[in-house]
Amino acid sequence: MDKQAVHSELERARATFHGLLDRASASDLRQPSDGTRWNNQQLLFHMLLGYLIMWALLLLVRLLGRLPRGVSRSYARLLNAATTPFDAVNYVGSYLGGTVLRPRRMGVMFDRVIKSLHRSLDAETDADLARGMHYPTRWDPFFRDFMTLADVYRFPTQHFDFHHRQLTLPVEQHRDQDSPK
Repeated sequence: MDKQAVHSELERARATFHGLLDRASASDLRQPSDGTRWNNQQLLFHMLLGYLIMWALLLLVRLLGRLPRGVSRSYARLLNAATTPFDAVNYVGSYLGGTVLRPRRMGVMFDRVIKSLHRSLDAETDADLARGMHYPTRWDPFFRDFMTLADVYRFPTQHFDFHHRQLTLPVEQHRDQDSPK
């Protein structure tokens, strides 16, 4: 894994997020997004949430990745079976978070989580990054059946780029250059 490439992805997402927040008016943020039930501000929170959940995702790989693969396979099947409640919680959580948190606070939170992910990534060994587990593929289009810790570090920026294209902010001029990988 090229750690520097992941660091660069994290910084690009951070700069993009701040650029979006800085250029969007309150009216722009209240506009509906494209392809979701959220408005732009709620979708921006959902994009931030993709990074905030990283601690849980990293912890899962660190724990379940040490066990026989059948354990994480069974866990992933259980989570896939619970997709409908997950989708409801995911929607409501992003709706509420994007309604309650102001853009300035979201920017502060984004900076903190990116800084923390940089530190965490730097501390990972090659053996850590190679450890993996099965994931619930129905929960997110970027979850694959089996993901290593290295894969998990790339997930939030893939998620971010996907949703970035769904924003309807008038400053959007990047829709084709940030396609998911």
